[in-house]
Amino acid sequence: MERKGSIVKINGNMVSVCFDTFAIQNEVAYILCKKERLKAEVIRVTNNIAEMQVFENTTGLKTGDEVEFSEELLSVELGPGLLGQIFDGLQNPLPQLAQKCGFFLKRGVYLKPLPEDVEWLFTPLIKLGDKIRPGERIGFVPEKTFRHYIMAPFALSGILEVIKISVQEKYNLKQAIARIKDQDGNEKDIFLSQSWPVKIPIRCYLEKLKPSQPLITKMRIIDSLFPVALGGTYCVPGPFGAGKTVLQQLTSRHAQVDIVIIAACGERAGEVVETLKTFPELIDPVTNKPLIDRTVIICNTSSMPVAARESSVYTAVTIAEYYRQMGLNILLLADSTSRWAQAMREMSGRLEEIPGEEAFPAYLESRIASFYERAGLVRLYDNALGSVTISGAVSPAGGNFEEPVTQATLKVVGAFHGLSRQRSDSRRYPAIDPLISWSKYKSFINETQKQAGHKILRRNHEVSEMMKVIGEEGTALPDYIDYLKGEFFDFVYLQQNAFDQVDEATAEDRQKYIFNFIYSILETAFSFIDKEEALRFFQMLRQLFKSLNSCHWNSEEFKKTEKEITLLLEK
Repeated sequence: MERKGSIVKINGNMVSVCFDTFAIQNEVAYILCKKERLKAEVIRVTNNIAEMQVFENTTGLKTGDEVEFSEELLSVELGPGLLGQIFDGLQNPLPQLAQKCGFFLKRGVYLKPLPEDVEWLFTPLIKLGDKIRPGERIGFVPEKTFRHYIMAPFALSGILEVIKISVQEKYNLKQAIARIKDQDGNEKDIFLSQSWPVKIPIRCYLEKLKPSQPLITKMRIIDSLFPVALGGTYCVPGPFGAGKTVLQQLTSRHAQVDIVIIAACGERAGEVVETLKTFPELIDPVTNKPLIDRTVIICNTSSMPVAARESSVYTAVTIAEYYRQMGLNILLLADSTSRWAQAMREMSGRLEEIPGEEAFPAYLESRIASFYERAGLVRLYDNALGSVTISGAVSPAGGNFEEPVTQATLKVVGAFHGLSRQRSDSRRYPAIDPLISWSKYKSFINETQKQAGHKILRRNHEVSEMMKVIGEEGTALPDYIDYLKGEFFDFVYLQQNAFDQVDEATAEDRQKYIFNFIYSILETAFSFIDKEEALRFFQMLRQLFKSLNSCHWNSEEFKKTEKEITLLLEK
């Protein structure tokens, strides 16, 4: 049945549509404006009025314009061809869109997200008569360096019987590769791709497990002091210019995960352009192939319509869940969730809802929580494990961590990596403040040693604050030594040089070894004649450790520098 309506009110990118039949919450509709079809989503239905958020610029719309309801939820296409792609929030492939429209993208132009004419070599994993469940593997195709498993459609239910399966051969997305029958006798063709609503989590697995295994990011301050778990959640709040984007790019390059998904949900165009230019040129240190080959970028800049920010977040997490179903470990980097929250605030204001704190909607916390809850470690039907780890960058105005978005995020994440303007200004990178950051996950560093590291950093801060009042002259020598120990630990271990090929990423075994070495130094009771001698000793020690950080692990140069440090400590 064809269902139509007409616009009765326009408020920015929100329109109210009068309809005669019915409308469905979160249903996709198309506004007909001259020759354009503008995509919109129903976000509230009251009597015979449907209020919609439009994913396009609404310039030129007027009351009386016709609207077509699609009876479909906002969905993404899942299948081979996703890796290496750059999409907008509605899963339009941006390079192809640019080729068709030029530099200035036209509204109302929607392209197929996956190449339909490309043929993929399909290898079946099931045979006629097999009984399968939704989400179980029926075969695979090669995609970049991965086996891309083709699964029974997630939207089905119950036990499915295989009544037809194709042989090993090349097929495109339009050709059926299997046919199944459900318990009611209904038959359905299976293709290489399938569609799934972005706001509904994919739950085709046996159980969801508690994250326990650490995710190695090769960032020393994260892995050693504030670890993240595979399938866990963490947030990176910080003021503008504190290094959130650089930290996320380094993490995406070196983290020990299979696939990285970047959701630029409302970030400034300059930072997005930097990501788009950098990633195709970066070489993955694991595969020695372009990093983009195991990356999916969802790009929605702050200059695009605000409604698209929300769709980009959900599109990214749905693609992450899809690859998790293949038994892979996925890292999703959302940058920045503050822009998504601002879009929610804008839409809430246009809906004339009762505002919460700082005019954000009252449901801000539940929306943020529902996003992070889609992370997790799961056991699939074949007992393989897959995970989605979610990192959200937050950009609080003025670096104020007490604002609603940061506080709502802190309630649901497992680790907090707070970036500090003070550390950023003093060129201490990554600018994660060890005094305010925390993690609920277990580190691979010995707990006693980890606590000793935290203790010396707190002691360093106490003495530093005291020295601001009474000066260095009035500080006792033991207190001054504690201060120097904290500075030494901060400079040689917590900080990393992103321009040094060796120091920009530190493997787990090297972190354990170096942390154990530094722990023995922190626990040593040094005796110096005066502060000048103590300062000179720690300056020499710091310089040697800086050289050690630039040496390849277990190389001759590494062993030589380590021996120099040992000789200095024995004096």
